[in-house]
Amino acid sequence: MKKLIVIADWAKDSLTCQEVRSAVEGFLKDHNGGVITFIHSTPSTIHTSFLIAQVVEAEERFGKPLETVIFQNTDPRLHSDDPLKNADGAKPLIIRLKSGIYITGPDAGYNFSLVKKRIEEVFEYKGLNMEGQFHSRDLYARISAHLMDGIEDELEIEEIASSIIPTLSGHYIGHIDNYGNIKTLIKHEELKGKYEYDDLITVTINGVTKKAKYVSNLFGSKPGDLVIYPGSSGEFNNHYLEISIWRHFTEKNPTTGLHEFNFPRPGMEIVLK
Repeated sequence: MKKLIVIADWAKDSLTCQEVRSAVEGFLKDHNGGVITFIHSTPSTIHTSFLIAQVVEAEERFGKPLETVIFQNTDPRLHSDDPLKNADGAKPLIIRLKSGIYITGPDAGYNFSLVKKRIEEVFEYKGLNMEGQFHSRDLYARISAHLMDGIEDELEIEEIASSIIPTLSGHYIGHIDNYGNIKTLIKHEELKGKYEYDDLITVTINGVTKKAKYVSNLFGSKPGDLVIYPGSSGEFNNHYLEISIWRHFTEKNPTTGLHEFNFPRPGMEIVLK
C-alpha cells in the first residue's frame, strides 16, 4: 500500500486531520490502514505549490516515489466572486508525475504549477458530486484511498492536457519556516553574473524595502545582518534564495526575515534591485 502525504490549509486543526484520516482509512481495502502524514499550508495556492514541489523533490531524491500519493487541498474558491450555493470547489484533478508519484486535489490557482515540468499525465474527475462544505473528507478521501490501494482504474477519470496547469512566473515568497526565514521562489541562478558575494541587494516585500547582503549561506555574514543566500529548498543544483538574519536566539529581540518585513505571508511578491 502507498503512503499518503496530505498538504492542506486546514491541516493545522487536529480534528479536521483526524476526520480526513478516518475517512481515508474507511475506504482502504486494507483495514489496517496506511501511513498518512499532514503538512499545514496557508490559503495561498503559491504556498501550497511550493510545499508540493519540495515534498516531491525530497521523495524523488530520498524516498520511494512509486509508493507515494500526495493529496493537496487549498481551494480559496478563486473561480468565483459570486455566492456559491453548494460551496462548489475547483475541479478535481489526478496527476501522475514522471517519477510515478500521484497527486490529487482541486485545480485552484497555482497549486500544481511548480511540478508542471515533472507531469506525465493529468486526469479530470468528471461527474463527481462537488456539493458539500468539507470536500477533503467527503470527496477526496475515496480518491486518495483508491490511489493508495493502486486501483485508480476504478475512478471515473478522463485524461486532459497538462496545459490546464498555469505557469507561475515572477518572484514570490514560497514559504516561511519556524525560524522566520523567508524562502523565496527566486532561483540562485538568477543572481549569478549580476551580483557578487558581499554585494548589497535592495529587497522589497510587503511594502517594506531593505538592503540585504548577498552571501553564500545564512551564516555568511555577521549575526544581526540581513542576508540573502541560496537556501536548502528547490532543485538540488539550483536552490531557491532565502532572506533572513543569523541569530543565536539569545538576543533580547531575535528578529529574523519575518520581522524585518513586517510579517509577510507566503504568496506575497518580492522585488529585487
